[in-house]
Amino acid sequence: MTDKKDPTKLWGGRFTEATDAFVERFTASVEFDRRLYRHDINGSIAHARMLHKVGILTAQELQQILHGLESIRDDIQNDKFEWSIALEDVHMNVEAQLTKRIGDVGKKLHTGRSRNDQVATDLRLYVRDEIDQVADLIVKLQLALVNLADAQADTIMPGFTHLQTAQPVSFGHHMMAWYEMLTRDYARLLDCRKRVNLSPLGAAALAGTTYPIDREYTAQLLGFDGPTRNSLDSVSDRDFAIELAAFASMLMMHLSRFSEELVLWTSAQFGFIDLPDRFCTGSSIMPQKKNPDVPELVRGKTGRVYGHMMSLLTLMKSQPLAYNKDNQEDKEPVFDLLDTVKDCLYAYSEMIPAITCNADLMYQAAKQGYATATDLADYLVKKGMPFRDAHEVVGKSVAFGIEQKKDLAELTLEQLQSFSELIEDDVFQVLTLEGSVNARNHIGGTAPEQVRAAIQVARSMLEKR
Repeated sequence: MTDKKDPTKLWGGRFTEATDAFVERFTASVEFDRRLYRHDINGSIAHARMLHKVGILTAQELQQILHGLESIRDDIQNDKFEWSIALEDVHMNVEAQLTKRIGDVGKKLHTGRSRNDQVATDLRLYVRDEIDQVADLIVKLQLALVNLADAQADTIMPGFTHLQTAQPVSFGHHMMAWYEMLTRDYARLLDCRKRVNLSPLGAAALAGTTYPIDREYTAQLLGFDGPTRNSLDSVSDRDFAIELAAFASMLMMHLSRFSEELVLWTSAQFGFIDLPDRFCTGSSIMPQKKNPDVPELVRGKTGRVYGHMMSLLTLMKSQPLAYNKDNQEDKEPVFDLLDTVKDCLYAYSEMIPAITCNADLMYQAAKQGYATATDLADYLVKKGMPFRDAHEVVGKSVAFGIEQKKDLAELTLEQLQSFSELIEDDVFQVLTLEGSVNARNHIGGTAPEQVRAAIQVARSMLEKR
């Protein structure tokens, strides 16, 4: 039989014909996994140093390999590297070029490892670096929120439930609610990082290797907390990618909630805030329009990230141990969700400090919808009335106010006393927006004093990150 083996395939020894052109393109990943090149080379450098440490490579061979890998890294960084689909992926492209540059010594680099543990290592290194970048962006956004909250701690706006006016709150208090969501996101991200930061290198194809490798050493060189503990699981585990996607989905859900409020608040119907022109666009037909495209697009990209999480979950469903080609499909969702999250966090961290608050419009809006009704009920309870009775009294007062088209604070003392004899002159102190907000002066409350206390705690925490 004529040998038609493709000489470019580093694994082609047992094959008797070249790979079909369509199959070659269909199975190749180099078009997207080439972004792992830096991590792939770092992993190879650590592996080579370990092979020298255990006596598999001589000092001279090690230096040749290190020099070759570093030159390849420089060429890739300077766009001087020629990628080949025929070589399938980033790993084979780098290895083939290494052998081309330094000769047969390059063929020794793959001793004691497989592409299975190699790609798992590369992906963990990549995700770890990206996690650190995302963490920094979260902190940047949190600081922007804290600064805005500090500047607007005394600004009063309506608080909503069911998107109906509920009680007056400090705008700064509202910003600190967003800060708290991001605090949970940050904690989830760092918790995910702990499980990312374990080294699969040395698990080889699925069962380990017969060479006297030192996995603790390579883990240390690469900054991992230690090696993974089961070779089968090491090469097939993508839990860390799914966990990252779950974190990203929750973060984007929070950013989407921010977006929804910003879109509402910038509308003519609310008018609570203004966004700078550089974060908005206009209409091709309506010249008066100023569209909050950045928040809208962040809201839309949330679905994109949710889709990546479902893609990764579905990818791993029903996979037998150990590695399967299916796992090649893990990278594009991971890459895109990280790119999306970083872009959205960056956009928000730049946009939030540029928000302008329309304090007067917020204040007037808070005066609508009987936002201090609960304060009147609390007032009656403090005078000795059972809460349920107070609730009924206030309900009747509100109904009367609606009939008269007046807020509770605009009713006369005599009108209020017609609903309860317990009401006295001091009632108007609690019916003001300022009185309502200041009265909630406890941990977690909306009183400006408590908002500033929360800000102080937040600044202290951010300084430690």
